[in-house]
Amino acid sequence: MAISSSAPFTLPDEPLVTVCALARGPAQLAAHFAIRRSVFVEAQGLFRQDDRDERDGQAATLHAVGVAGDEVVGAVRLYPLDDAGLWKGDRLAVLPSERALRLGAMLVRFAVRTAGELGGRRMVAQVQVANVLFFKRLGWQCDGDPAPMLGVEHQPMAIERLSSDPPEIVDGETPRDSLRSGLSRHPGR
Repeated sequence: MAISSSAPFTLPDEPLVTVCALARGPAQLAAHFAIRRSVFVEAQGLFRQDDRDERDGQAATLHAVGVAGDEVVGAVRLYPLDDAGLWKGDRLAVLPSERALRLGAMLVRFAVRTAGELGGRRMVAQVQVANVLFFKRLGWQCDGDPAPMLGVEHQPMAIERLSSDPPEIVDGETPRDSLRSGLSRHPGR
C-alpha cells in the first residue's frame, strides 16, 4: 500500500484480531443465529422469518462463529451426516461490513479442520452458484450438477481428505475439547 506523506495516516491502537471458534454460551449462539438471519432472511430473502431448522437443535450440530475484536461477525454450521466420516457445512454467513476481513474463508477452513479433527474424511455443501469460485479457491470441487434450492441455483461441492494438520487451539482448547465441554452450554442439548 502506498502512503502519501501529505495525507495523515494512523494505525489503530490495537490490531483487530479475528478468530474462528465454536460458539461458546448463549450470547455467542444468539449472535450466530442473528448473523444468519441478517444474511439469509433480511438480505437474501431465502427464508421468511428465520433460517433455523431441526438440525440446529441436534446435539451433533456445531455452530461456529467468526469474531473480530470482541464482536461476532460471521457464522457457519457443520454436522456429521453419517458414522463413516461424511460431514456437511452450511449456513455460511458474514456480515457485509466485515467481508473484507476474509472471514468467510477463515470460517470455511475452520469448519473443514474441525470436522477433520472430529473424524471427518469428506465434507459436502450446497453452494450458491455465485460463490463457487470462492470455494474452489479453498480446495473444494464441484460434486454434481447445480440445482435450484430455496429459489437460488446451488452447486453441490465437496472437499476430500479433511485437514490432518494439528487443530487450532483457541482459549486452550481444540475443537474436540470445545465440543466435549460445550455441549452442555447450548440450549436443547
